Amino acid sequence: MAKQGDSEQIPKIKKRSLHNIYGKEILKKRLESETFPRTTLSFYRYVILESVEELRDTLYLEWDSLGLLGRIYIAREGINAQISLPSHNLGLFRENLNSRNEFKNIPLKIAVEDDGKSFLKLDLKVRKKIVADGLDDDVFDVTNVGNHLNAEEFNRHLESGDSIVVDVRNHYESEIGHFENAILPQSDTFREELRILLELLNGKEDQKILMYCTGGIRCEKASAWLRHHGYKDVNQLHGGIISYAHEVSQKGLESKFKGKNFVFDGRLQETISSEVIASCHQCGSTSDRHVNCANPGCHILFIQCESCSEKYEGCCTEECRNVLHLPEEKQKEIRKGHLNENRFFTKSRIRPKISDLYKTQKPYETI
Repeated sequence: MAKQGDSEQIPKIKKRSLHNIYGKEILKKRLESETFPRTTLSFYRYVILESVEELRDTLYLEWDSLGLLGRIYIAREGINAQISLPSHNLGLFRENLNSRNEFKNIPLKIAVEDDGKSFLKLDLKVRKKIVADGLDDDVFDVTNVGNHLNAEEFNRHLESGDSIVVDVRNHYESEIGHFENAILPQSDTFREELRILLELLNGKEDQKILMYCTGGIRCEKASAWLRHHGYKDVNQLHGGIISYAHEVSQKGLESKFKGKNFVFDGRLQETISSEVIASCHQCGSTSDRHVNCANPGCHILFIQCESCSEKYEGCCTEECRNVLHLPEEKQKEIRKGHLNENRFFTKSRIRPKISDLYKTQKPYETI
């Protein structure tokens, strides 16, 4: 790994594994032992990439040398990345990206809040698409995207009241934070979101549409999809909520976004404004604290206040809390088989009230 003060060149690539080979506990200890700060950032670009498998291996070696951790998807259609890297290697990483025409001058969106613990490992995967949308890109022009608006322009349209504002994220993201008066599709996936959008906006083809998402990538495809279906005035927040938060802060603008921004890493969220607009799924008190159930056999994503976290020991139900106290071998036995694996919808909106789950659900088969 390059260190501060090293020659401004990409470190020499050494022969080593192209995948992570360490367990979670080792990775945690390694991250905690670091004595330098990290920067969390994201970037994407729709661009035709050649020899994707070979490119993936080359990037893994180069980026591992720079100490990158994170989740990166590459496909024939481009790249989508959420990463953290040693802050002193940020310049080297920019040079690395700029050394390839496909990634040259790619915008990097720095996290609004950053504790340096967003990722544990480097996970670089080849996918058919960089965002799973379920669309056939051959039937419409994916480059015919909406007009890009900066924060000031986006605010102006919000204030004018002449626009329909649409959140292009999943329900569990918008639940903890969203723009004022936005339509919040109750979707579990982006694939589902695109279908719901056409239903919600049916008959509004001539109205001004304002779209936003986390970092902008989903709006790129969604805006092109709407234009393909005859929507004439489609606009999108450039750089998404992340860039909006930075611009609002830098220019002293009023933030029209209320609450927190959900992020897909170890942080789970970052604060955009001080309002708490969500409620604990267990007791109903004001909270926007997303957690995963501490029972590995469940791992459901839900909102849990500090009080309920203490009461349920980080679990979503009394049943999961009971499982957590069983011997590890018994827990592993319980998790075996399709009947017990992923017993709850991890992110689905179609679920009973979590505080009532243990009253209605069947117990684990082997308890």
